[in-house]
Amino acid sequence: MKQGVLLAICVAIAVIAPRADAQPAADELKKAQNAFDQAQTDYLQGKYDEAAQGFQDAYAARPFPQFLYNVAASYHMKGKKLSDVEAYGKAVSFYQKYLQEDPTAADKPKVEKAISVLQDEMKRLKDAATGSGSGSGSGSGSAAPPAQTPSAEVQQLGDVKVHGLVVIVTEPQNATIYLDDKKKGVFAQTPWSGSLDGDHKLIIEKRGYKPVETTITADPTKLVQVVSTLSQESYLGWVDITSNIPGSEIYVDDKSVGAIGKTPMSQNIKPGKHTFWISAEGYDEYTETVDIAAGEAHAVKAMLKGTPVGQLDIVGLGLDGAKIFLDGKPLCDHAPCIRKVGEGEHTVEVKRPGYKPLVKSVTVQAKTETSLKVNMSPEPGRGDAIAAYVVTAIFLGGAIYAGEQANDLKDQLSLAIAKGNPPPSSNDSRILKGKIYAISADAGFGIAAIAGITAIVYTFRDKGSPSLGAVDMRALAIQPEIGPNFAGLGVGGAW
Repeated sequence: MKQGVLLAICVAIAVIAPRADAQPAADELKKAQNAFDQAQTDYLQGKYDEAAQGFQDAYAARPFPQFLYNVAASYHMKGKKLSDVEAYGKAVSFYQKYLQEDPTAADKPKVEKAISVLQDEMKRLKDAATGSGSGSGSGSGSAAPPAQTPSAEVQQLGDVKVHGLVVIVTEPQNATIYLDDKKKGVFAQTPWSGSLDGDHKLIIEKRGYKPVETTITADPTKLVQVVSTLSQESYLGWVDITSNIPGSEIYVDDKSVGAIGKTPMSQNIKPGKHTFWISAEGYDEYTETVDIAAGEAHAVKAMLKGTPVGQLDIVGLGLDGAKIFLDGKPLCDHAPCIRKVGEGEHTVEVKRPGYKPLVKSVTVQAKTETSLKVNMSPEPGRGDAIAAYVVTAIFLGGAIYAGEQANDLKDQLSLAIAKGNPPPSSNDSRILKGKIYAISADAGFGIAAIAGITAIVYTFRDKGSPSLGAVDMRALAIQPEIGPNFAGLGVGGAW
């Protein structure tokens, strides 16, 4: 009997223990929330000592690095308002603690600059208080500014704003968090804390539990908590999907629905047979059919084969109506043109009626934007060739006419002699005319030949500047990014 009672007590403790552990955590969050809210009110009212203490109380309840930043901000603003060396010293100390707690903070460069500026300001105020300013006398014209006036560097830092905070916790922990859309990939694991701004959809999943979807409105000046207790879902299976190309798109059962996310990804799934397609640009698609059993985990590991791709961007002047060819095959029916292209050597050809074609060899690298900046040159007019043909025709026609006249006079003289008439004298006008026509014909044929050759040269010569193309290669991405401790725009580049 005693053994039965003891067993019942052990079972009860085992059931109650997780809830007992969870309750203090909830109480700590509530305490941190209350302390943060009051500190925020004090900060906005200019009660910087009270605000600093409130943020320290919030940190004592839940040690989030953002609370340390807010303590530093409070002392920073007190020092700026009162030119208080001690307040500046506390601000520097808490800024340093903040960076120690969160060494990958997105605002680390800004905080480090603030530390440097405040340290210089502390020295300036101490020097002014002891009379050891930088001036060399009443006539030096370089006396230190009044101690009660913040330096230009401090003023350039502006008024400091406290950090807001979003806290996401689940029971049980180590659940997967997706932000806005699973297609963006895994955002974080619970518990998580960091800064966000605006409205977001949270998708929280854990193996063996029902997924949770909720919407939060993050305020950069407030503490927002998301506490979720997950319900067990034993009738579902679990699938882990990975690939050798991270970020590959995942399709399940019906490709027409679109991708459900990107690798790596894990989620609950109904028991039964499911077909998975994993694809990435430049790689052969991977397909696998898996029989999912309730309460069991299954792994889909895709090994994609192919060639990584880069982006080819063709822009420039004179591209209206142009057609783009890549390695002899049509790439774009019109320009400008942006396409994903496999890495390697490629030949780009740009054609536009009335313009000189451009043929350019381009090297495309994976995860790189290769920009071909085109300047199309118009095909030159052939007016000079036409003029040369006209001159050729005029002189050729004149030469033929003169030759016919010379031959006609010659035939007249030959016929007269054949009839028994004495040979004409050297003073006969027909002889002089014949010579003039003959010489004119020879000269006409010569000029016509020269003009004809010139016309042919003008017809086929490459006149004017060629179409040009300059290649600019860079790895550059500007896109919204949200990480464990930041949210904003991410920029990366290599030139």
